[in-house]
Amino acid sequence: MPNHGHDIIVIAASAGGVEALQELARGLPPDLPAAVFIVLHVPSSGPSMLPRILNNSGPLRAHHAVNGEAIERGRIYIAPPDYHLLVERERVRVVRGPRENRARPAADPLFRSAAYAYGTRVVGVVLSGALDDGTAGLAAIKRRGGLAVAQDPREALYSSMPRSAMENVALDHCLPVAGIAPLLAQLVSAPAKNDAVYPMSEILKVETRIARLEESEMEDVEKIGKLSALTCPECNGALWELRDGELLRFRCHVGHAFSAESLIAEQSEALENALWVALRSLEENAALSRRLAERAGKHNHTTSMTQFEKNARQVEEHAAIIRRVLHYNEKAPVDE
Repeated sequence: MPNHGHDIIVIAASAGGVEALQELARGLPPDLPAAVFIVLHVPSSGPSMLPRILNNSGPLRAHHAVNGEAIERGRIYIAPPDYHLLVERERVRVVRGPRENRARPAADPLFRSAAYAYGTRVVGVVLSGALDDGTAGLAAIKRRGGLAVAQDPREALYSSMPRSAMENVALDHCLPVAGIAPLLAQLVSAPAKNDAVYPMSEILKVETRIARLEESEMEDVEKIGKLSALTCPECNGALWELRDGELLRFRCHVGHAFSAESLIAEQSEALENALWVALRSLEENAALSRRLAERAGKHNHTTSMTQFEKNARQVEEHAAIIRRVLHYNEKAPVDE
């Protein structure tokens, strides 16, 4: 691929992203002289229909990326379910690496790998989605001299991902999705800046190496962050705090990575699961105590009956507190 123009386009989407991707695919020209790479958060189990959807939506051929295949212009490469999609020089990598921001595939590994391999030739695009995957990767693209684009949060079905990008990255363009395809067609032909002006940072080197599943040591993470008092909710290992410009992020030495927002979401989910387990255990304990009290009463064991009834009441009180907490946190799904 020629070393000019913005011919590497990486796109991230999550909730509400299929509709945005369809509209974007419709607007791309059939002779687009660029390769397009897409990460859409999808369940790890079951097939992804995105290649078929995009093939029916626009002129460019879309398919799930295959590890090691060559990069060709005018093609759309899509991350398969439960695999990260990475970009290397002239080829793609598909790896089942550690989850980032609670997702696999995730946007940040794709964006960082593109910035690492192609520097100023990269255009990063963040579309509709919840939480903030893609923000750190988009910042990496900007630091390497690439261009940053986001869907206008006001029109996105889920505004959190593009809003996070807008608030944390100096975007080059923020516009409705209908305008993104024509913009990309223009940017492909615009000359890219000189790579030498935008050197590779140590944090980009280390995180790209981890995403590629290359051998790494705990000392590698220590180079780019400081040990925090927090533990990884995925593997229970120590988390290092990474100061990535103005972004606060966390990473364990085996590779799980979190933005501050995604870490809170993961911890909240783990806490809720623990509360449901505790509630079940308490209610089972209370039910068993009631049965034992009833049995003791039938045999006129008054002291034992009183003790079992007292235990049942105490456990039921604790269960009621936990149930109130769980019910208080129940709410209809909203854009996070």
